[in-house]
Amino acid sequence: MRELPLFAVIGVVAVGVVGAGAFDHWRAGSGVVGLGLLLAAGLRLALPARQAGLLVVRSRPVDATVLLVLGFAVVVLVNIIPGH
Repeated sequence: MRELPLFAVIGVVAVGVVGAGAFDHWRAGSGVVGLGLLLAAGLRLALPARQAGLLVVRSRPVDATVLLVLGFAVVVLVNIIPGH
């Protein structure tokens, strides 16, 4: 199934969003969203374009760089924002 990598990323991000919103664990939920973006970057780097499906937007280096920067930014922000 060609869109399986995209569904995996959407699933991880959805778990993070639900965790952040419904269960009021914004820090853990946001961290999971960041990990979902890092998963997308890893899949984009590891899979050929035909198997990566809709994770392919631009060239492989551009896609992976954007996803890595966003993923690391979310994870870093979650860890540096002071808690309760």
